[in-house]
Amino acid sequence: METPLSRKRLKKNIVSCRYHPEALLVEDYRAGDMVCSECGLVVGDRIVDVGSEWRTFNNEKCVSDQSRVGDAENPLLDGGDLSTMIGPSSSSASFTEFGTVKYGNNRRIISSSDRILINAFREIRNMADRINLPSSLVDRADALFKQVHEGQGLRGRSNDSKAAACLYIACRQEGVPRTFKEICATSQVSKKEIGRSFKLILKQLETSVDLITTGDFMSRFCSNLGLPLKVQKMATCIARRAVEFDLVPGRSPVSVAAAAIYMACSVSDDKKTPAEIGGIAGVAEVTIKQSYKLLHSRARDLFPDDVKANIPYENLPSP
Repeated sequence: METPLSRKRLKKNIVSCRYHPEALLVEDYRAGDMVCSECGLVVGDRIVDVGSEWRTFNNEKCVSDQSRVGDAENPLLDGGDLSTMIGPSSSSASFTEFGTVKYGNNRRIISSSDRILINAFREIRNMADRINLPSSLVDRADALFKQVHEGQGLRGRSNDSKAAACLYIACRQEGVPRTFKEICATSQVSKKEIGRSFKLILKQLETSVDLITTGDFMSRFCSNLGLPLKVQKMATCIARRAVEFDLVPGRSPVSVAAAAIYMACSVSDDKKTPAEIGGIAGVAEVTIKQSYKLLHSRARDLFPDDVKANIPYENLPSP
């Protein structure tokens, strides 16, 4: 509960001009000062710029790009990614008489732990770019991998499988779940290896993720198939009622959603084959037909009451 004392302490911690408390403050990065925009009073000094560092080396004629930039500070790395790499020299004193480099190998001085994290973060970002995931989800996956790496509970597992599993968990936690096949398609690791790392990570971090449902994939699958909202509504109702009536025990939500889309398309003008639906959902055609067979016997009870089908339910394709 906020009290007058807490409000007073909060105001005390806020940096502002004593003469113009409501005025905007301007940061002077060159001097490291924070200046009042009204009267020019310096209200803060020694401001640290954590952005990228730009430097110009005009006297180096051998370098094509004379402007260099360093990465911004990464809080997930032990060294803050503030390592230094000395570039090669073009002077004759740096080479032996045989033309080999005399001093050093120009390798970046960085710890092995940070090197693993940097490679894993790069792999997570590459996988996320392939399936158009937002940067906020990438940040969550990076933080998960950092916890897993520090825990040392998955020794022997490849870093690529741990990175893929962290991305899968981050998708579940952010409410935009992806299937194991979709994650597997963006990585170089098998689905079985990702699944094993997924279970071990949940056990190590002592966390849990929400169970996936047919509704998590329905809108995305229907959108990729170019189906109208009416068909999506029918497919959503079919899948939900199939789970409520316990018609598909042990079936994956992805296969149930694909079978529901196939049944909804069968009574509408937008026909889709099991092969077309399976290509979008990542489910085998025979799997869709098996799930559809379980739904076919109760087809009349699965369709929504307020939506009229173009053909009678009795004329549905036989399983």
